Amino acid sequence: MTHYAKVLGTGGYLPEEIRTNDDISKTVDTSDSWIYERTGIKSRRIAGANETASSMAEIAARQAINTAQISPDEIDLIIVATGTPDRVYPSTACLLQHRLGIKHCVAFDVQAACSGAIYGLSIADQYIKTGAVKNVLIVGSEICSRIVDWTDRGTCILFGDGAGAVLLGSSDEAGVLSTHVYSDGGYEDMLYCPNPQAATEANKHQVGTISMRGNEVFKVAVNTLERIVDETLEANNLEKTDVDWLVPHQANIRIIAATAKKLKMSMEQVIVTLEEQGNTSSASVLLALHEGITDGRIKRGQVVLLEAFGAGFTWGSALIKY
Repeated sequence: MTHYAKVLGTGGYLPEEIRTNDDISKTVDTSDSWIYERTGIKSRRIAGANETASSMAEIAARQAINTAQISPDEIDLIIVATGTPDRVYPSTACLLQHRLGIKHCVAFDVQAACSGAIYGLSIADQYIKTGAVKNVLIVGSEICSRIVDWTDRGTCILFGDGAGAVLLGSSDEAGVLSTHVYSDGGYEDMLYCPNPQAATEANKHQVGTISMRGNEVFKVAVNTLERIVDETLEANNLEKTDVDWLVPHQANIRIIAATAKKLKMSMEQVIVTLEEQGNTSSASVLLALHEGITDGRIKRGQVVLLEAFGAGFTWGSALIKY
């Protein structure tokens, strides 16, 4: 029997606090118009003092589980994509497993920066295709606000907090059509967050906040995502017009627009959450997918292309028949 991974349910969570561009302009030399014109971002959510990656993940996960109408005990594998884990170890996935009251399943984290959710989908797809598991919970959960330098206008304007979730189940109908994931560590210094606890004598001065060479990252991201769009379509013998929706990582509206143009798509066929959420790293693709499904734009039977690009560099795509 052929096993396919099919989307059974999605979930999302955004913290209550909203930090607008005007709020940021009170502490750094910037403005709402400057930020919006260059990024497409108006505001972002900020996690509360008592919130963690696992607490946000739980809310998004329970929503996905309820939508899928399965019991938590039916989940065989939990994958959490995060760059802001509660602890170095145990994994945030293990903490989420405990929060959900699941005693016996596999749980681990994936660290692929903003591409984490795509990596998680790819791993889950392989597990389901082999028949090793039936139901996989993938969550992207990030508290980016705690690793940005709020005095650096080049990075603090971009990021926000949140969690997105998707539950995949084994099906005899095609769901996840293909996934494509890559990485290249040669770009490590273009976008990174140091770990002060693991610093050597040479870099002990570094603090644990995001450093990014924005213009250089932008150029590589656009070219890389264009290539992976071609690869994904070719692997499935599809034309650009066969794709109904683009669900991109929400990093910058110009990157999103360039990918849509490559697909010859209008922006009306793109799920964009960037304006009010900012870049939520590994959570962004799943939050956007959840929004598109929940508000009824993405319908059963439609073909959806998910893609992301992140520090590493890492990048990937997932083509799904919802």
